[in-house]
Amino acid sequence: MAAFPSHLLSPHLTIALLASVVIPASAAESPYFEELPLVLSATRLPQPRHEVPGAVTVIDRELIAATGYRDLARVLRLVAGMQVGQERGHAQWVTYHGLSSDYPTEMQVLVDGRSVINGSAFGGVDWTGLPLALDEVDRIEVVRGTNASSFGANAFLGVINIITRHSVEDPGLRVNLRAGDDRIRDATFTWSGGDSPLTLRATAATQRDDGFDGLHDTRRTDTFSLRGDLQIDAADALLVRLAGNTGERGNGYPNSVFDNNGTRQSWNRSHDFHLQWQHNESADDEWLVNYYRNHERVRDEWFASAPMFPAVPLDRNRENVRDSVGIQRRSAPTPDLQHVWGLEAQREDVDAPFLYFGGNPDVQYLYRGSGNVEWRARDDVTLNLGGAVEKYSGAKTHLSPRAFANWQVAPGHTLRAGYSRGLRQHNVFARYSDIRAIDPASGAVLVRPYLPNPDLKQTRVGASEIGYFGRFETWSTTLDVRVFEENIRNFVVRVPQPDPVPAPLLSPFLGSTRYENLDSAVRLRGIEYELSTRPRPGTELRVAHAIIDRDSSHPGIEDRSAPYSAVVSWIQDWGGGWKSMFSVLRMGPLAGGDGYVPRYRFVARPYTTSDANITYTTNIAGHTVQLGLTAQNIGPRHQEFADRSQQAASGSNDPVNEVCPTAYLSLSVALERGKRP
Repeated sequence: MAAFPSHLLSPHLTIALLASVVIPASAAESPYFEELPLVLSATRLPQPRHEVPGAVTVIDRELIAATGYRDLARVLRLVAGMQVGQERGHAQWVTYHGLSSDYPTEMQVLVDGRSVINGSAFGGVDWTGLPLALDEVDRIEVVRGTNASSFGANAFLGVINIITRHSVEDPGLRVNLRAGDDRIRDATFTWSGGDSPLTLRATAATQRDDGFDGLHDTRRTDTFSLRGDLQIDAADALLVRLAGNTGERGNGYPNSVFDNNGTRQSWNRSHDFHLQWQHNESADDEWLVNYYRNHERVRDEWFASAPMFPAVPLDRNRENVRDSVGIQRRSAPTPDLQHVWGLEAQREDVDAPFLYFGGNPDVQYLYRGSGNVEWRARDDVTLNLGGAVEKYSGAKTHLSPRAFANWQVAPGHTLRAGYSRGLRQHNVFARYSDIRAIDPASGAVLVRPYLPNPDLKQTRVGASEIGYFGRFETWSTTLDVRVFEENIRNFVVRVPQPDPVPAPLLSPFLGSTRYENLDSAVRLRGIEYELSTRPRPGTELRVAHAIIDRDSSHPGIEDRSAPYSAVVSWIQDWGGGWKSMFSVLRMGPLAGGDGYVPRYRFVARPYTTSDANITYTTNIAGHTVQLGLTAQNIGPRHQEFADRSQQAASGSNDPVNEVCPTAYLSLSVALERGKRP
């Protein structure tokens, strides 16, 4: 790995390395060091955090509840290196280390181990349209770094694995209500019940709000899910999850050029079906067989208006169906060796006539084989080797390897180092998009903003990292440090093209573009750390901080990653049923995606914003009742993620889509004696 600038190495790495040597003498005797949560998402093997090959953030139910947040994507702001922004109230831009396009595709996003990335979101994730209620989530595991060896090409820079709660937990009925600014009106109803061997959990949730002040971004979303867990016998279990999401949203801007992004209402429907059979001969011997189906449909259509062409139909209507089946085998032949292998096949079909003028792209197929081995070479040294072999439609077979070593230099203190390589799956929209706005009266092509590029190469990354994970008896402190270098080749950018023949009538105003591979490497290197400490009973302080050095020869690429981000959180149990959480986020300058406007660059200014949540829990007539007050975006209004086309049309550097402060009240009732909300 290349040498790092001194301002990135100091002082944080120095502190981490010193911490691995300066250890309290009583550390080995403290029971604090005997309990480490198991992580599943790094290698598909259950591993304590000090043996995981890489940096992992775990966000549990307790922390999610402490935030008071309404949206899953906002929770991810607590993760070091994560760059999350809102273009409007219901539009979340979620990336690790930024860099992405308008629709981020650099991270694999999973629900219970199944990918929820699909073509209807242009290869990304529609966070508002996920058929998942926040109340369902048991924990979120975020692998910070390339993990293609375990979860394939979309795990280009990391993995977010959202794990839902088992239906046996918290039997009874729970009701959660919210109301507040911007006409926030939320309700969630969760029921869990049944007797062995079959238990069920049903969740129904609705969200309503009017979005940010001054923007056309209303949200009306309804979600329903049903999870069943059947314990067939001592060795076999069956999981079935059905989920659906329907929604209506306000999109667009009233003064976009020729109404190319005019105000309108859009509708979405998404349905998931997940069936999993689990067979365990023992705790270290497991078979998993999965089938997953996702069907998403979006209706987003409006009329553009240009001189002499008053009503030109435009749309982003699309439909996507994904089916996948997989088998996984995990075993531990010796006490010092465990391994896992898996096979997966996937079929994806996209229907979007306006986005693909020449006809929908062919059905896309994926075939993947993966494996990981963990070998405890010594009591204090663990080696991890893994790799995935993948074949996508229209692409060559490729290998994504990973090698890591973890050395526990003393009880509670681990150094790790490794290298991994990965590819980003072909984005169907980037390769085949062909959009043409046509005058319905004359049949003339007015604009052709996207041209296809079927020869687009897959983006590749090679990532090196060293890290430290430490646990200190003093104040029950944990510290996780990652120093990284990510070298990215064939990065995809949107560039202007000569006018096609015949040239569209309005090409002098709105030219053509297509996605192409950058001819030089993009390099990200830096340091990030997460610190959690409890200086006194009932008090927890959390810090997540990242510094990134960006290097690219292409104008504007560096702007797509913020050079720094930090979040500091204070969680307090005051006693008597009172709890609170206060967070401060600082985000560096960020351009976000690649919204195309020729010769126009815009970077959102750095900003600082705060969130606060306070709750009071009591018992009324045998039922647990919780009252809460949440405030978000405390402080001056700011811009997080700009629509650059609209920003350019405004003729000003003043933000066109500012985030506004919001406050709301919440009420949670567990309608069963002694159960927590």
